[in-house]
Amino acid sequence: MRYAAIDIGSNAVRLLIAEIIQNKNGYSFNKDTLIRVPLRLGDDAFLQKHLSDKKANLLLKTMSAFRNLMDAYEVEDYMACATSAMREVENGPDLVEKIKEVGIDLRIIDGNQEAEIIYSSHIIEKLDIKKTYLYIDVGGGSTELSVFNSGELAASKSFNIGTIRILDNQDTEETWDSLKKWVRSKTKGYKNVVAIGSGGNINKLFSLSNEKQGELLSYDKLKSLSDMLNSYSLKDRIQVLGLKPDRADVIIPACKIFISLMKWAKIKEIAVPRIGLVDGVIQTLIDKNLKNKPQ
Repeated sequence: MRYAAIDIGSNAVRLLIAEIIQNKNGYSFNKDTLIRVPLRLGDDAFLQKHLSDKKANLLLKTMSAFRNLMDAYEVEDYMACATSAMREVENGPDLVEKIKEVGIDLRIIDGNQEAEIIYSSHIIEKLDIKKTYLYIDVGGGSTELSVFNSGELAASKSFNIGTIRILDNQDTEETWDSLKKWVRSKTKGYKNVVAIGSGGNINKLFSLSNEKQGELLSYDKLKSLSDMLNSYSLKDRIQVLGLKPDRADVIIPACKIFISLMKWAKIKEIAVPRIGLVDGVIQTLIDKNLKNKPQ
């Protein structure tokens, strides 16, 4: 049995096809296929508030290809979500209808829904209930923050600060101030807060750190990585460090967001479990279809 997740983000569009596995503790999944197409819808969305014909056509072609792949893999259920970029374009509803014509029902979700889906991956259940965690998901158009204390969600908020938005100079001082005040107020009073990071950029930063999977990435190590990356030109980040062109530019503002948040919340370490929206979508489908199904 296979499920699929589609994430239409501001930088890239992703399709995850996962094989569902039954075990003694319930159901889990293995990633069969993960496809990432760097459409960078955010450039149109944040500057023009409208997807150009070129971007819209590329998105439709991508969705058609994803539909064919899901059919080829005999996917039994799927969920398609669009986030920050599609939230802001005036022709978003029209594109939803056109995407429906190629066989995909697309939901444009708000920031709070995005955060809920991401941490529905049950990552919190695997963490130390005695600790407090700040969950940070950095995307191209927005950053979702959630505070967990004693295993429970204490606070959650979405901010219009993301990597593409920063590159396009569409982030505002007011939003940065709001982000700073929120994270300080919501983590105040907690001792030894640990960050959890998700998104492609923090995954890549963790890979560059050479830390072993499961270990924590320190604030100092993250700061050193940021300084190292900033010392290279965009061209050298691609040619010397081997970063993909659509990762080599956004990783710099991503560093700024993560480092700023950790500094404001006085966080010394960040866990990088390598999960994101598509993982949360698969888990959401498992919970919907199989949670109460007899073993």
